[in-house]
This record gives sequence, structure tokens and C-alpha cells, in this order.
Amino acid sequence: MASIDDIILRSTNPFDNFRSVNFWHKQQQSEPTVDSIHQEAIAAIEATLNQVTKDHRTRTVILDGDGGSGKTYLLGRLKKAFNHKAFFVYIPPFPQSDHIWRHILRYTVDSLVQVPEGEQDSQLLLWLVNVLSTIKQRSIKQRIVKDDIFDLLRSDRRKFINRLKDIYKQAGIYNADIFFGVLHDLTNSELYPLACEWLRGDDLSEESLQALRVKNSINTEEAARETLANFSRIAANTQPIVLCFDQLESIAHLSDGSIDLQSLFNVNTKIRDEDNNFLIIISITTNTWQDNKARIDQTHQARIDKKVDLKDISIEQAESILASRLYSLHCQANPQPNSPIYPLQREYLENEFPGKKAKSRNALILGRDIFQEYKQWLFYGKKGEFQPGVTKPEKPEPSLAAFKLKWREEFTKVQQRTTRIRHLSSPELIQILQEALAALKAEEIKTPLFTKTQFANCSLGYKLSVQAEQLGVVWTEDQMTTFFYIMKACQNVIENNPSLTLYLIRLEALGDKKNKGYKLFTQIFTGSRHRHITPDINSVHYLATYNNLVKDAREGDLVIGGKTFGLKALQAFIRDSKVFDDCSLLKDLGVIKRTDDMNRSKDDTAKTNGKSVKPLKEEIEAKGFVLDLVTTQQFMGREILIQNAHSQFPMLSQSQITQLIQQLCQEKQVQILDPTAKPEAQLICLIPKK
Repeated sequence: MASIDDIILRSTNPFDNFRSVNFWHKQQQSEPTVDSIHQEAIAAIEATLNQVTKDHRTRTVILDGDGGSGKTYLLGRLKKAFNHKAFFVYIPPFPQSDHIWRHILRYTVDSLVQVPEGEQDSQLLLWLVNVLSTIKQRSIKQRIVKDDIFDLLRSDRRKFINRLKDIYKQAGIYNADIFFGVLHDLTNSELYPLACEWLRGDDLSEESLQALRVKNSINTEEAARETLANFSRIAANTQPIVLCFDQLESIAHLSDGSIDLQSLFNVNTKIRDEDNNFLIIISITTNTWQDNKARIDQTHQARIDKKVDLKDISIEQAESILASRLYSLHCQANPQPNSPIYPLQREYLENEFPGKKAKSRNALILGRDIFQEYKQWLFYGKKGEFQPGVTKPEKPEPSLAAFKLKWREEFTKVQQRTTRIRHLSSPELIQILQEALAALKAEEIKTPLFTKTQFANCSLGYKLSVQAEQLGVVWTEDQMTTFFYIMKACQNVIENNPSLTLYLIRLEALGDKKNKGYKLFTQIFTGSRHRHITPDINSVHYLATYNNLVKDAREGDLVIGGKTFGLKALQAFIRDSKVFDDCSLLKDLGVIKRTDDMNRSKDDTAKTNGKSVKPLKEEIEAKGFVLDLVTTQQFMGREILIQNAHSQFPMLSQSQITQLIQQLCQEKQVQILDPTAKPEAQLICLIPKK
């Protein structure tokens, strides 16, 4: 085994990742949890959860803290600690206030279909078994076994529906026959995916609706609200459902530019006053709460049962955070370091935080900076005693390279999670497109483009420059049941604005010649300047990745290269990095100029045996990743570099990645410092530009 200094010299910086995410999304890395941090906050929320478990009365908690205090991370800790006694739901910011109930229902079901750690079944199936266990315990006295529960689930569908209707006849179940029928379909492995899609409010095809024996999808705010309430009405004596609202800086905005917090608290009051067995946690930054709480009616503020503040952590707790990040490096070392935070020291924390208190993120940023300085000190031969703040990098770290690494990391996660365009609702699709247009300096962006129609939430208008013509976009993946009315809205907006050029973005079917919607589509988008664009899932990955970073920037949580950046800086990164250049949808809209393959950089062509060979797209991206990683790390082990690249591009072999490194060496962008050493001992560094 190598010494800890050798390991540090070859490693990537363990403090580079600062981002906490939706607790149902896979985290970038696992690390020991520091249980002592925010223990008072966790205890306070647990006490409130226990009250809900005991009396089933819905309660609301405000989780308040500064940016970087760890609110989103704490939500993940709550889920991990208490998922055995509650069902946890993560609800991202709603894009439009008039769509809020459908948004909440969609993400409630999205979370309920997740499988908790240590379980084999989804939260939704566990919830259903929980409900039926309660029913059988009320109906008979003998001990109930799991097989008895599944006997009821496997019973005749009509018998199942009638049994539940009889039990809950006083509960006021909304669309009882349909709702209970869909619950029964959850037990059928073939119908389970369709039943989940119906519950989350997807606009299903006629064929899918027939399979579920229902006439309509959940396509109104009232239907979404009542369906969510049904989860309360039939589960009053089961484990609670915890609704976690996060990243409120990105919720729908009012006409004056402020966030529409009142709409969220309207929802909170409705659930708290009328529904049982929910715990609502509203995570909000301190400044946002202080700036907006006066806008919330006092009657709604009175529905807040507890306010939990996230306080700064102690120096001892900061040490524990640093130790958790360094743990994996220390495990590889022989002999073991004499301190769990080596190469850092407690005095570095005390000097940086003289008040003996710090925010979790600031402690990590300090750890990152000192680790990088120490690594440089090792590289240059340990000249003199190491002193943080003295051994500064020769020039500032290139933030653009760090941004591209962050983009790649987030893009990969989005690719894994989002496998179809309809995973996002129409309001979300329009929102992520609007944000990309703003980053690329489109002019006069207007939402919605449609007015006085229920389809306004899937439209926007913009210009590519002040003098350019007005452009409009309609993006809808709804089924054919509503397609005619969407086309009618398109026709109306064109008639009212003859100079408008309209784009219809749609992957789903357009119908056939017998369909009224298709006939109207043909009239509008055939033989005219108006265009139909068929989007691809990869374009949605680009837009959704940027949307995630936008939410971080608005919350003050976008950390790149150890620095925190806001929305304007993020937009500049997007333009400078050109990460949108391969987004085909933005090219089709004319926002990104198309580049002929013939005009691509000569660097994209490698030579093998003296012959020019056009590399694969993955090879071009991997080569850029390798260069960006070396740029941000300054120097690192050759084997570690290959491992990192292979994890990001598993379709490429390690030998292919080795060839890419050799190309970068030939191009004099990086160099192997000790080419005669064993591969595991070799270091790679950036060649400074003259």
C-alpha cells in the first residue's frame, strides 16, 4: 500500500462535490453520515412525525436555513432515518400555479413508486398492504398474516371495489369505483405501470384507459386534488405520508417577479385542514422566508405547526464532515494517517471560523482549497513547511473546465433517470425550454403565448433578436383526446397574429386523416412557414440538466470549483462552454446555429497508422472530459484518470481512453511526468499554455 501523501498526489479532490439532490435520486458518492450535525432539527421533526403517527392529524413544518446550511441534505437524512415508519415524497418546484395540484400528485406518485432501502416492493405497494392490513385488523379478531392480505388483493376486481366502497362509504372517496379499481390494478404486474401512470396524472391513450377500465385521465386541478385526498381518506390509520417541498426559489413567479409562495400555502392549508396523515415539510432559505412571509395571509401562516431552524455547525462537527470525505483515501494508506482529517488540521478551521461556528458547505470549500494547496506543495517537492494560504496556485483554477465537469456529471444522472419525454409535464417542458432560451439570449420571451385557453401552459413566444420576427412554440405530448383543441388554439393565435411563425414540438402521434385534430394540423403546418418539430429524448436531457443547475443557482447552491455562482454566471458558463451545441431541438428552433461536420475542429480527427480516422462522438466527449479533469485537478495519477473517464464513459474501453490520453500528450496539452515508472505510479499534469 502507498503512503497517504502518494495517494493524495494521485487522487482527485474528495471535496469537489457539494450538491445534495432529490433523495430518491442516486447520490454521486456514499460517505459516512455525521449523526451529530443538525440533531436538534432531526429530533424536532421526528417528534412532529410521531404526533402524526399517533393521532393522524396533518401537520406542517417550516425547515429554515441559509444557503449552504444543508436543508436538502437533511431531507435525505430524514428519509433514510424514518422511511421504515413513513412514506416519503420529494416535490420539486412547481412551474405554474394553475397546475399546482397536478404537479403535487405527479411527484407524490413518482416518489411512492420508489423502492425504499432494504425493501423489495415500492412505497406504493407497501402503502396498499398497509391499508389492507388495517382493514382486516378492523374486520376480524384473529391474527392476520401477509397471505390473508394478498388473498384480498387477488380477489375478483368488482368484489375488491365493492368491499372497499362499503368500508369507506362515509369517507367521501372521489370517483370510488375508478380509484379502487386502479388500486386493484396495482397488484397486476402487467397493469401496474399503467395504473401508476394514471395515478400520477399522465394523459393516457384510449387503449391504455380501456385496459384500466376507466374513461378519462386525471386532467384537471380538481381531479388531481381529490385523487391526492383519496390517499388520506382511505389511509387514516396507516403510516403517514411526508410531503417535502424543496427549492422554492424556482416555483412559479408572480407578475411583479416575486415567487408565488401564497399558492403553496393555499395548498398547505387545504391539506392540513381537510386531509389526515400527512406531514408537510416546507424547506426554504432564511432570506426567502423573511422577504416573502409578509405576503402570506395570516390565516395560512397560522397553519404552520413548527418552525425548525438549521443552525451553523461546530468546529468538531466540521472536522467530522472533513473526515467523512477523506475516509476513503485514508483507508488506502499504509501507514494510517495520525489524524482523520489529514492533511488538514483543526487549527485551519479555527483560523477560518474564529466564531467556532460554520456552515457545512463553507467547511467543505475550505477543505477543498487546502487539499488542493497541499497537493501542489507535494508536487513541488515539499519545499518548506506547508502553510495554507501561502502555497497558492500559480494562476486561478479554470472555472470553465470545472463547469463542464459538473455539467457532464449532472447530464449523466439526467440520462439515467429520464427515459421518455412524457416523464415531464407540459408546463415543465415549456419551463425548461424557456430557461434555455433565456440563457442563449433570446429576446422578448413571453409565457404563455396562448391566452384564454386551458392549453396556455404549453406555449411561449420569443424572438431571436430585437429586430427579428416573432416566434411561438407549442410543446405538448398529450394524447389525441385533446389534440384537436390544441390545434384550435394554434389556429386562433395565428389568426390573431398573422406575422407569427409557430413551431409545434411533439413526439407523440398526430392522428390520421379521419381525425379532426390531424386535419387542422395539416392545414396549419403543411405548406406554410409554421413547422412541426419532432423532439428527441437527448434534447430533453440537455434542457433538464440545465434546469437542475438553474434551481441550484437560484437557491445559492451552485458551487463550481469551490466558488458559489448565481444565475447570470451560470448563463455565461452555458454560452462560453457551448454545451448546448449538440442539442438538436435548439438547432431546429434556430437558437443554436447548425455546424457542418466539415467545419468541426481539426482536433476532432485523430491519426492511426498515419491515416486520418474520424473519432466516435463518445471519444470526442471523453477526450474533453479527460482534459477538463486534469485542468481542474492540476495533476493526478494516470490510473485514477483512466478510472474516472471509464466510469463516465463505460462504452469506451480503458485502452481507448489510454489512446485519448496519448493524443492529448501528442497535442502537448497534457504530459506524463514519469513515463518510465509503473502505470499506477505515473502522474499526469497540464502543460501550461505559453
